[in-house]
Amino acid sequence: MKLLVLGGTQYVGRAVVASALAVGWRVTVLHRGRHAAPPGVSVVFGDRTVADGLSGLAGGDWDAVVDTWSGAPVVVRDGARALAGRYAYVSSRSVYAYPAAVGAAEDAPVVDGRADDGPVVDYPRAKRGGELAVREVFGDRALLVRAGLILGPWENVGRLPWWLTRIARGGRVLAPGPPESGLQYVDVRDLADWTVAAARDGLSGPYNVVGPAGHATMRELLEACARVTGSDARLRWTDPARILAAGVEPWTQLPIWLPPGELYDSTYTADVSRAVAAGLRCRPVAETVADTWRWLRSLGGSAPQRPDRPAVGLAPEVERALLAS
Repeated sequence: MKLLVLGGTQYVGRAVVASALAVGWRVTVLHRGRHAAPPGVSVVFGDRTVADGLSGLAGGDWDAVVDTWSGAPVVVRDGARALAGRYAYVSSRSVYAYPAAVGAAEDAPVVDGRADDGPVVDYPRAKRGGELAVREVFGDRALLVRAGLILGPWENVGRLPWWLTRIARGGRVLAPGPPESGLQYVDVRDLADWTVAAARDGLSGPYNVVGPAGHATMRELLEACARVTGSDARLRWTDPARILAAGVEPWTQLPIWLPPGELYDSTYTADVSRAVAAGLRCRPVAETVADTWRWLRSLGGSAPQRPDRPAVGLAPEVERALLAS
Protein backbone atom coordinates (compact mmCIF):
# COMPACT_ATOMS: atom_id res chain seq x y z
CA MET A 1 0.00 0.00 0.00
CA LYS A 2 0.97 3.59 -0.54
CA LEU A 3 0.80 5.99 2.41
CA LEU A 4 1.08 9.77 2.54
CA VAL A 5 2.03 11.27 5.89
CA LEU A 6 1.51 15.00 6.26
CA GLY A 7 4.54 15.84 8.39
CA GLY A 8 6.29 12.59 9.21
CA THR A 9 9.57 13.93 10.60
CA GLN A 10 8.71 14.38 14.29
CA TYR A 11 7.21 12.27 17.09
CA VAL A 12 3.82 10.79 16.09
CA GLY A 13 4.31 11.34 12.37
CA ARG A 14 7.76 9.78 12.50
CA ALA A 15 6.43 6.77 14.39
CA VAL A 16 3.68 6.32 11.78
CA VAL A 17 6.31 6.36 9.04
CA ALA A 18 8.41 3.75 10.86
CA SER A 19 5.38 1.52 11.41
CA ALA A 20 4.28 1.70 7.79
CA LEU A 21 7.76 0.99 6.45
CA ALA A 22 8.06 -1.99 8.81
CA VAL A 23 5.04 -3.66 7.18
CA GLY A 24 6.24 -2.96 3.66
CA TRP A 25 4.26 0.13 2.71
CA ARG A 26 5.61 2.73 0.32
CA VAL A 27 5.63 6.01 2.21
CA THR A 28 5.68 9.63 1.06
CA VAL A 29 6.09 12.48 3.53
CA LEU A 30 5.14 16.10 2.93
CA HIS A 31 7.09 18.49 5.14
CA ARG A 32 8.66 21.93 5.22
CA GLY A 33 12.27 20.79 5.39
CA ARG A 34 12.90 21.93 8.95
CA HIS A 35 13.85 18.42 10.08
CA ALA A 36 15.42 15.50 8.27
CA ALA A 37 12.96 13.00 6.84
CA PRO A 38 13.27 9.37 7.97
CA PRO A 39 15.27 7.12 5.64
CA GLY A 40 13.33 5.00 3.18
CA VAL A 41 10.61 7.51 2.25
CA SER A 42 9.82 9.67 -0.74
CA VAL A 43 9.93 13.34 0.15
CA VAL A 44 7.76 16.20 -1.08
CA PHE A 45 8.52 19.66 0.28
CA GLY A 46 5.62 21.96 0.96
CA ASP A 47 4.13 24.34 3.52
CA ARG A 48 0.46 23.64 4.19
CA THR A 49 -0.08 27.10 5.66
CA VAL A 50 0.58 29.02 2.43
CA ALA A 51 -1.21 29.20 -0.90
CA ASP A 52 -0.29 26.29 -3.21
CA GLY A 53 1.57 24.68 -0.32
CA LEU A 54 0.27 21.27 -1.41
CA SER A 55 1.04 21.71 -5.10
CA GLY A 56 3.88 19.20 -4.88
CA LEU A 57 1.31 16.47 -4.28
CA ALA A 58 -0.56 17.10 -7.53
CA GLY A 59 -1.01 13.91 -9.47
CA GLY A 60 -0.09 11.70 -6.55
CA ASP A 61 -2.05 8.59 -5.69
CA TRP A 62 -2.15 7.14 -2.19
CA ASP A 63 -4.21 4.44 -0.53
CA ALA A 64 -4.25 6.28 2.79
CA VAL A 65 -3.33 9.63 4.32
CA VAL A 66 -2.32 10.25 7.95
CA ASP A 67 -2.53 13.82 9.26
CA THR A 68 -1.25 14.87 12.71
CA TRP A 69 -1.82 18.64 12.42
CA SER A 70 -2.51 20.44 15.72
CA GLY A 71 -2.90 24.03 14.54
CA ALA A 72 -5.57 25.90 12.62
CA PRO A 73 -8.40 23.54 11.53
CA VAL A 74 -8.70 25.36 8.21
CA VAL A 75 -5.30 23.88 7.28
CA VAL A 76 -6.69 20.39 7.85
CA ARG A 77 -9.74 21.21 5.76
CA ASP A 78 -7.67 22.46 2.83
CA GLY A 79 -5.46 19.39 2.97
CA ALA A 80 -8.41 17.01 3.06
CA ARG A 81 -10.03 18.75 0.09
CA ALA A 82 -6.87 18.29 -1.97
CA LEU A 83 -6.45 14.58 -1.27
CA ALA A 84 -8.31 11.35 -1.81
CA GLY A 85 -8.07 7.90 -0.25
CA ARG A 86 -8.64 6.83 3.33
CA TYR A 87 -7.97 9.74 5.67
CA ALA A 88 -6.81 9.26 9.26
CA TYR A 89 -6.65 12.33 11.43
CA VAL A 90 -4.68 12.01 14.68
CA SER A 91 -6.85 13.98 17.07
CA SER A 92 -6.91 14.01 20.87
CA ARG A 93 -9.07 13.12 23.83
CA SER A 94 -8.87 16.83 24.59
CA VAL A 95 -11.86 17.24 22.27
CA TYR A 96 -14.16 15.97 25.03
CA ALA A 97 -16.00 18.62 27.03
CA TYR A 98 -14.48 19.04 30.48
CA PRO A 99 -14.98 17.35 32.81
CA ALA A 100 -15.32 14.04 31.01
CA ALA A 101 -17.10 11.40 33.05
CA VAL A 102 -15.26 8.43 34.48
CA GLY A 103 -15.18 5.74 31.80
CA ALA A 104 -16.19 8.16 29.03
CA ALA A 105 -16.37 6.54 25.60
CA GLU A 106 -16.38 8.01 22.10
CA ASP A 107 -19.98 9.21 22.42
CA ALA A 108 -19.15 11.62 25.29
CA PRO A 109 -19.93 15.34 24.71
CA VAL A 110 -17.27 17.28 22.79
CA VAL A 111 -16.19 20.91 22.71
CA ASP A 112 -17.41 23.35 20.09
CA GLY A 113 -15.26 23.68 17.01
CA ARG A 114 -15.35 24.86 13.42
CA ALA A 115 -13.71 23.45 10.33
CA ASP A 116 -12.82 26.96 9.16
CA ASP A 117 -11.26 28.13 12.44
CA GLY A 118 -7.97 29.95 12.10
CA PRO A 119 -4.90 29.67 14.34
CA VAL A 120 -6.24 31.63 17.32
CA VAL A 121 -8.04 28.75 19.03
CA ASP A 122 -7.06 26.64 22.00
CA TYR A 123 -5.84 23.07 21.61
CA PRO A 124 -9.16 21.25 22.28
CA ARG A 125 -11.03 23.45 19.83
CA ALA A 126 -8.25 23.16 17.24
CA LYS A 127 -8.38 19.38 17.37
CA ARG A 128 -12.18 19.30 17.28
CA GLY A 129 -12.13 21.69 14.33
CA GLY A 130 -9.64 19.39 12.61
CA GLU A 131 -12.02 16.47 13.10
CA LEU A 132 -14.90 18.45 11.62
CA ALA A 133 -12.72 19.54 8.70
CA VAL A 134 -11.93 15.94 7.79
CA ARG A 135 -15.54 14.90 8.21
CA GLU A 136 -16.66 17.79 6.01
CA VAL A 137 -14.71 16.20 3.15
CA PHE A 138 -14.81 12.46 3.88
CA GLY A 139 -17.97 12.12 5.95
CA ASP A 140 -18.33 8.86 7.84
CA ARG A 141 -15.26 7.44 6.05
CA ALA A 142 -12.94 9.63 8.13
CA LEU A 143 -10.90 7.91 10.85
CA LEU A 144 -10.54 10.05 13.98
CA VAL A 145 -7.71 8.82 16.21
CA ARG A 146 -8.34 10.38 19.61
CA ALA A 147 -5.03 9.81 21.36
CA GLY A 148 -4.50 10.35 25.07
CA LEU A 149 -1.15 10.96 26.76
CA ILE A 150 1.58 9.83 24.34
CA LEU A 151 4.99 8.66 25.56
CA GLY A 152 8.00 7.00 23.96
CA PRO A 153 10.99 7.64 21.70
CA TRP A 154 11.06 10.85 19.61
CA GLU A 155 9.01 12.71 22.23
CA ASN A 156 9.30 16.45 21.62
CA VAL A 157 7.02 17.58 24.44
CA GLY A 158 9.42 16.67 27.23
CA ARG A 159 7.34 14.73 29.76
CA LEU A 160 9.05 11.36 30.01
CA PRO A 161 12.44 12.82 28.98
CA TRP A 162 12.22 15.21 31.94
CA TRP A 163 11.64 12.40 34.42
CA LEU A 164 14.45 10.34 32.93
CA THR A 165 17.00 13.16 33.04
CA ARG A 166 15.91 14.22 36.53
CA ILE A 167 16.19 10.70 37.93
CA ALA A 168 19.48 10.15 36.10
CA ARG A 169 20.95 13.02 38.15
CA GLY A 170 20.32 10.94 41.23
CA GLY A 171 19.89 11.92 44.86
CA ARG A 172 16.54 12.46 46.55
CA VAL A 173 13.76 12.82 43.99
CA LEU A 174 10.35 14.27 44.74
CA ALA A 175 7.91 11.53 43.71
CA PRO A 176 4.29 12.69 43.60
CA GLY A 177 1.81 10.33 45.19
CA PRO A 178 -0.19 8.29 45.53
CA PRO A 179 2.43 5.84 44.22
CA GLU A 180 -0.24 3.34 43.12
CA SER A 181 -2.13 5.97 41.14
CA GLY A 182 -2.95 4.49 37.74
CA LEU A 183 -1.80 6.10 34.50
CA GLN A 184 -3.46 5.96 31.10
CA TYR A 185 -1.15 6.60 28.17
CA VAL A 186 -0.08 5.07 24.86
CA ASP A 187 3.40 4.37 23.56
CA VAL A 188 3.82 6.36 20.36
CA ARG A 189 4.79 3.19 18.48
CA ASP A 190 1.64 1.36 19.61
CA LEU A 191 -0.40 4.38 18.53
CA ALA A 192 1.33 4.33 15.14
CA ASP A 193 0.93 0.57 14.65
CA TRP A 194 -2.78 0.82 15.42
CA THR A 195 -3.28 3.80 13.11
CA VAL A 196 -1.51 2.14 10.18
CA ALA A 197 -3.49 -1.07 10.62
CA ALA A 198 -6.75 0.87 10.96
CA ALA A 199 -6.03 2.79 7.75
CA ARG A 200 -5.25 -0.48 5.97
CA ASP A 201 -8.50 -2.04 7.18
CA GLY A 202 -10.63 0.99 6.32
CA LEU A 203 -11.81 1.73 9.87
CA SER A 204 -13.72 4.96 10.35
CA GLY A 205 -15.23 7.11 13.05
CA PRO A 206 -13.76 8.13 16.42
CA TYR A 207 -11.59 5.86 18.57
CA ASN A 208 -10.04 6.53 21.97
CA VAL A 209 -6.53 5.29 21.17
CA VAL A 210 -4.79 5.12 24.52
CA GLY A 211 -3.89 2.25 26.80
CA PRO A 212 -6.32 0.83 29.33
CA ALA A 213 -6.78 2.79 32.56
CA GLY A 214 -4.16 1.68 35.08
CA HIS A 215 -1.90 0.14 32.42
CA ALA A 216 0.91 1.33 34.70
CA THR A 217 1.18 3.19 37.99
CA MET A 218 3.20 6.25 38.92
CA ARG A 219 5.43 3.99 41.02
CA GLU A 220 6.04 1.60 38.11
CA LEU A 221 6.91 4.48 35.79
CA LEU A 222 9.38 6.20 38.12
CA GLU A 223 10.97 2.97 39.33
CA ALA A 224 11.48 1.97 35.68
CA CYS A 225 13.23 5.32 35.14
CA ALA A 226 15.52 4.60 38.09
CA ARG A 227 16.39 1.12 36.81
CA VAL A 228 17.22 2.07 33.23
CA THR A 229 19.29 5.12 34.16
CA GLY A 230 21.26 3.18 36.77
CA SER A 231 21.32 6.22 39.05
CA ASP A 232 21.37 6.34 42.84
CA ALA A 233 18.04 8.18 42.84
CA ARG A 234 15.93 7.76 45.97
CA LEU A 235 12.25 8.34 45.36
CA ARG A 236 10.59 10.33 48.13
CA TRP A 237 6.85 9.79 47.80
CA THR A 238 5.01 12.94 48.76
CA ASP A 239 1.35 13.50 49.56
CA PRO A 240 -0.52 15.37 46.78
CA ALA A 241 -1.95 17.90 49.24
CA ARG A 242 1.55 18.95 50.30
CA ILE A 243 2.64 19.36 46.68
CA LEU A 244 -0.41 21.40 45.73
CA ALA A 245 -0.10 23.58 48.85
CA ALA A 246 3.40 24.53 47.67
CA GLY A 247 1.90 25.89 44.43
CA VAL A 248 3.35 23.16 42.22
CA GLU A 249 1.36 22.62 39.02
CA PRO A 250 0.44 19.03 38.12
CA TRP A 251 1.11 17.92 34.53
CA THR A 252 3.44 20.80 33.71
CA GLN A 253 5.84 21.17 36.64
CA LEU A 254 5.48 17.49 37.50
CA PRO A 255 4.88 15.95 34.06
CA ILE A 256 2.46 13.04 33.66
CA TRP A 257 1.31 13.31 37.29
CA LEU A 258 -2.24 14.28 38.21
CA PRO A 259 -3.57 14.25 41.79
CA PRO A 260 -6.85 12.48 42.56
CA GLY A 261 -9.82 14.52 41.46
CA GLU A 262 -11.78 15.78 38.49
CA LEU A 263 -8.83 16.32 36.12
CA TYR A 264 -7.41 12.89 36.92
CA ASP A 265 -10.78 11.24 36.24
CA SER A 266 -11.17 13.11 32.94
CA THR A 267 -7.67 12.23 31.75
CA TYR A 268 -6.90 8.76 33.05
CA THR A 269 -10.15 6.77 33.07
CA ALA A 270 -11.30 6.68 29.43
CA ASP A 271 -13.14 3.70 27.95
CA VAL A 272 -10.81 2.29 25.28
CA SER A 273 -12.70 -0.93 24.57
CA ARG A 274 -13.47 0.07 20.98
CA ALA A 275 -9.79 0.54 20.07
CA VAL A 276 -8.77 -2.63 21.94
CA ALA A 277 -11.41 -4.61 20.05
CA ALA A 278 -9.96 -3.14 16.84
CA GLY A 279 -6.48 -4.42 17.64
CA LEU A 280 -4.81 -1.92 20.00
CA ARG A 281 -1.96 -3.59 21.89
CA CYS A 282 0.13 -1.77 24.50
CA ARG A 283 3.67 -2.72 25.44
CA PRO A 284 4.84 -2.74 29.09
CA VAL A 285 5.86 0.55 30.67
CA ALA A 286 9.38 -0.81 31.29
CA GLU A 287 9.88 -1.17 27.53
CA THR A 288 8.64 2.35 26.80
CA VAL A 289 10.93 3.82 29.45
CA ALA A 290 14.00 1.81 28.40
CA ASP A 291 13.62 2.63 24.72
CA THR A 292 13.07 6.31 25.44
CA TRP A 293 16.21 6.40 27.58
CA ARG A 294 18.19 4.64 24.84
CA TRP A 295 16.96 7.22 22.33
CA LEU A 296 17.78 10.11 24.68
CA ARG A 297 21.31 8.83 25.17
CA SER A 298 21.76 8.61 21.40
CA LEU A 299 21.04 12.36 21.32
CA GLY A 300 23.51 13.11 24.08
CA GLY A 301 20.75 13.40 26.69
CA SER A 302 19.01 16.46 25.26
CA ALA A 303 15.55 15.85 23.80
CA PRO A 304 14.02 18.01 21.05
CA GLN A 305 11.39 20.53 22.15
CA ARG A 306 8.41 21.66 20.11
CA PRO A 307 8.58 25.45 19.73
CA ASP A 308 4.82 25.79 20.26
CA ARG A 309 4.85 24.00 23.62
CA PRO A 310 6.29 25.34 26.88
CA ALA A 311 9.07 23.39 28.55
CA VAL A 312 7.93 21.18 31.43
CA GLY A 313 9.54 20.25 34.73
CA LEU A 314 10.10 21.32 38.31
CA ALA A 315 12.82 23.84 39.14
CA PRO A 316 15.56 22.29 41.32
CA GLU A 317 15.16 24.91 44.06
CA VAL A 318 11.42 24.21 44.32
CA GLU A 319 12.07 20.49 44.58
CA ARG A 320 14.73 21.02 47.24
CA ALA A 321 12.41 23.19 49.30
CA LEU A 322 9.63 20.61 49.18
CA LEU A 323 11.98 17.79 50.10
CA ALA A 324 13.38 19.81 52.99
CA SER A 325 9.87 20.43 54.34
